Amino acid sequence: MYIIPAIDLIGGKCVRLSQGDYSSKKEYHDDPLEMAKRFEDAGIQRLHLVDLDGAKAKKIINGEVLERISQGTSLKVDFGGGIQADEEIEKAFALGAKQVTGGSIAVKNPDLFKSWINTYGAEKIILGADAKNRKIAVGGWEETTSVDLIPFIQSYVELGIQYVICTDVAKDGLLQGPSVDLYKEILQEIPGLKLIASGGVSSVQDLEELEKMGVYGTIVGKAYYEGRVTLEELASFG
Repeated sequence: MYIIPAIDLIGGKCVRLSQGDYSSKKEYHDDPLEMAKRFEDAGIQRLHLVDLDGAKAKKIINGEVLERISQGTSLKVDFGGGIQADEEIEKAFALGAKQVTGGSIAVKNPDLFKSWINTYGAEKIILGADAKNRKIAVGGWEETTSVDLIPFIQSYVELGIQYVICTDVAKDGLLQGPSVDLYKEILQEIPGLKLIASGGVSSVQDLEELEKMGVYGTIVGKAYYEGRVTLEELASFG
């Protein structure tokens, strides 16, 4: 299982939100590149970089940070937030992203998202499937749709999607444990999926449980920033 640390960006700084609420912002570091280098030095290979300003603006805002991390480290960066148009995904890859995550766009403009899978290949596109009570949530989780989570994922797997980041909004940023039952169900329904768990991780035990279950990767944010897990513990996976 890959450990994928998360760096969420507001104003070019590392922050974390709880359940997507911008008013809950907590700042952890003012230099994302320095933070990324810490992960790299520990032996971690991947990074989940989210442009929260971009998610609101519906275009990339913190592109300079993506470029600095891509040029300043060997981390494989998956980038999301604000990628709503062809020129934005082109920009993300030009700035050094190895993969791009599309969430709201896959719900709101499926034809465009499908065209990205065809243009860039399924290896480079991650489906962001954020769920609230097993329904897809979009727009920075401010809007819950009537779309059922597992059929939604399945529909894109049939189009070639291999990687899915699934965040249970109810768990995110609360350090109360991940949605183990939900991930088990997804993997039972869609065997072979490269499922990336996100939200709720609070301990090494949570990570061990997810690894046993067979998830491809787990995104770790607040658990690291709040000292619940160490870099050495994170690096012991994978």
